[in-house]
Amino acid sequence: MGREAIKIAGAGPAGLAAAINLAKAGIEVDIFEKRSDTGKRFHGDLQGLENWSSEENVLELLSEMNLRVNFDCDPFLSLVTTNGVKTRYSNYDEPLCYLVKRGDMPGSLDQGLKDQALESGVNIHFGKTISLEEADIIATGPISKELFAVDKGIVFSTTHDDLNVFLLNDDAAYKGYSYLLITKGYGCMCTVLFDRFKKVDECFEVSKRMLSEMFPVDIENPSPVAGVGCFSTRNNFQQGSRMFVGEAAGIQDLLWGFGIKTALESGHLAAECIIQGYDYREVAKSHFEGRLKATLVNRFVWEVVRFNNYAVVVDERLQSRTKRSFNLSNLYGFSSLHRAVYPLARWFMKRRYPDLRL
Repeated sequence: MGREAIKIAGAGPAGLAAAINLAKAGIEVDIFEKRSDTGKRFHGDLQGLENWSSEENVLELLSEMNLRVNFDCDPFLSLVTTNGVKTRYSNYDEPLCYLVKRGDMPGSLDQGLKDQALESGVNIHFGKTISLEEADIIATGPISKELFAVDKGIVFSTTHDDLNVFLLNDDAAYKGYSYLLITKGYGCMCTVLFDRFKKVDECFEVSKRMLSEMFPVDIENPSPVAGVGCFSTRNNFQQGSRMFVGEAAGIQDLLWGFGIKTALESGHLAAECIIQGYDYREVAKSHFEGRLKATLVNRFVWEVVRFNNYAVVVDERLQSRTKRSFNLSNLYGFSSLHRAVYPLARWFMKRRYPDLRL
């Protein structure tokens, strides 16, 4: 008797990664996506497929997860960091991350993964939902009560050269950062707040003014973008036979809010556990729990150094003469130092985000 088809709720990166791997193993897969296409949650946002939290290049990790790069994926080899007063320029031999476009347009990460899923034989039912009780894998995205960050900005066309700028200034992005990214004539300018979310409109206007004064860029055909980040350290990886992946499981990076890589990883792990008969709850806990606790500590420590608008972070005297890579994998292992600081960091973050499962 054959295996029953696997049902997945949500066609985001985590759900599609799971579906692709299951289909390639010969398992029938049905994805139910409430929107009319993949990527409809986004509107052309430029996001980072980060390359600093592990020793292995993220594109190699994608290959190991049976995923290929059939979407725009531009290496991010330089960085301008500023607080509006001091400015630091860095160049790298290895990409800090890869810029990808999010949305339902050609070249986006979302459309690329959808095409891979369809090529693998996955059945995607757009405009349809199933109850969580019916789903085998739940990949429905952020949980509204577990938000730790919000962002708002614009995407636009420009003739300006490629540019990657991060602005660290509490007036522009309270406890967060603003950014100006340009690749191949396409730009994205946003502010990301980690507190005082109601000020996001005001902060974006400040960000736009500061970034435009420091880096005059021609902005053509601007359109709005926005998003949220969701996080937990007491993750709901599994309920009964139902597996939770991506932000539906609270898997994110509390330090800076990057979550594409971990979403893909969680989808791949869920598929592997079904294929091999492993316990997903235990596998996911082993893979993510320490990393998520480490990011909570990292966020706490990051905020400790935010005095004087992060002046110490952009001080050029701290810049090494040789910038070959930007590998921070040691920050994502739950080290003895992380363990020592964790109780204080958890208490601190729990006071600020009482609704988060920490």
